[in-house]
Amino acid sequence: MPRVPTVLVRPAAAECRELRVRLSTEVLTIFRFHAAEEIDFDVDLRKIQRGERFDGFCGFLRDIGRCPGTPVLMGPEGGDGHPVLGFDSEADRVVLLTESPFA
Repeated sequence: MPRVPTVLVRPAAAECRELRVRLSTEVLTIFRFHAAEEIDFDVDLRKIQRGERFDGFCGFLRDIGRCPGTPVLMGPEGGDGHPVLGFDSEADRVVLLTESPFA
């Protein structure tokens, strides 16, 4: 796994670096390193709609949030920026977000 300074150091005009991680044979996550303070990744939601895959994805969100002890918010690509699912670090569980935590 590359260290943060390695992936963030790039010329101003260069594209951000990516790290591709397979959560399973069907589920691919693509991490994009925009800033040291953020964990930004994409996942094809069509691939995690089934129970077992969804449970695995929730475990993935939990693992990402437990390490630094911070919330993990997931919003739709091209959406209004309102997270729809997230890991609540205080409750130590993944929750469905019905209201914006930023309101």
